[in-house]
Amino acid sequence: MSLAFLFPGQGSQAVGMGQDLAEAFAAAREVFQEVDEALKQKLSTLMREGPEDQLTLTENAQPALMAVSVAVMRTLEREFGVGVEKASFVAGHSLGEYSALAATGAISLADTARLLKLRGQAMQRAVPVGEGAMASLIGPKTDLALAEAAAAAGAEVGVCVVANDNNNGNVVISGEKAAVDRAIEAAKALGARAIPLNVSAPFHCPLMAPAAKEMAEALAGATLVAPRAPVVCNVTAQPTNDPELIRRLLVEQVTGRVRWRESMIWMAGDGGVTRFAEAGTGKVLAGMAKRIAPDAEAVSLNAPADLEAFAKSL
Repeated sequence: MSLAFLFPGQGSQAVGMGQDLAEAFAAAREVFQEVDEALKQKLSTLMREGPEDQLTLTENAQPALMAVSVAVMRTLEREFGVGVEKASFVAGHSLGEYSALAATGAISLADTARLLKLRGQAMQRAVPVGEGAMASLIGPKTDLALAEAAAAAGAEVGVCVVANDNNNGNVVISGEKAAVDRAIEAAKALGARAIPLNVSAPFHCPLMAPAAKEMAEALAGATLVAPRAPVVCNVTAQPTNDPELIRRLLVEQVTGRVRWRESMIWMAGDGGVTRFAEAGTGKVLAGMAKRIAPDAEAVSLNAPADLEAFAKSL
C-alpha cells in the first residue's frame, strides 16, 4: 500500500473547525496556540466560535485551514506514531500546498501562518471587490476541454481562464466579472451547469499578479528546507523536494492553474498511490479522489476517531 496525504483548500472552513481535536489532544492545542502567537490574533477563538463571516474572510480562512491540517498531522505523529514519512507523496489544493509544506517541515508552522495571512490579504488587495468573479462548471459533460472553450469565449471581453481543474464534472473558471459572465453563458450552451462562486477575489488568474509580486517578496525572505515527503505541486502536477523550486512554484501558483485532476492521476498512476488520506477540515478532496482514482481508497481525517481508526489500519 502506497499512501498520500492530501490537504484541503479554501471553502472547507466552518465554525467549530478543529474543536474536537483541541479537546482531545494536546498536540492539536499546541498547534492552534502557536498559530495564534505567530499571527498575534486569537484565530483559534474565531475558528471555535465564529462569527462565520469573519472566519470566511480569505486572510482568516487560509491560516485556519492550515492550522487544522497541521494539528491532524502532529496528532497522528505524537499520539499514534504515524509520521508524514509514511506517505510516498503529499499534495494540497491551492492554500493546502502550504499546509503540506508545513506538515512536512519544509516551512515552519509560524512562518506558514504568517505567509498565508499575507497571501489572503494580498489576494484581496489585488482586485477591487466586485470587479472579479469565479464560477464552477459542473455536470457530466464538464471536462477541461469544455471549460477551456467557455473561458476562451469569456476572454473575448476580458481576462478569463481555467483556475481549478478539479476533476471531470467540476472545473472552475476565474477572471473579470463581465468575462466570467460571458463564459458562463458559453458553458451552458455547451451543456454544463454553471454556478457563480461566492468568493472575495478571482483566484488563480492573471488578475492576481499584484498578489504574486507580494508573495515573491515574502517567500524570498522565508526559510525553506527539503520536505520530509515529496510534494506534488499544483502548477506542475509533478513531485519535488527541491526547496528553491518549491519557492518559485508557490509564486506561480498565485496566478496559475491548480492542476488537481492531473496531480491525482499522476499519484494514482506513475506514483503508485493506492490510498489517499485527507488531513484537515471537510471531505472535499476525499470525494474528488474517489471520482478521479476509483481504484484507490480515500479517507477523511477530521475527528479523533478518524485518526485512531486510520492509525490502526496502517
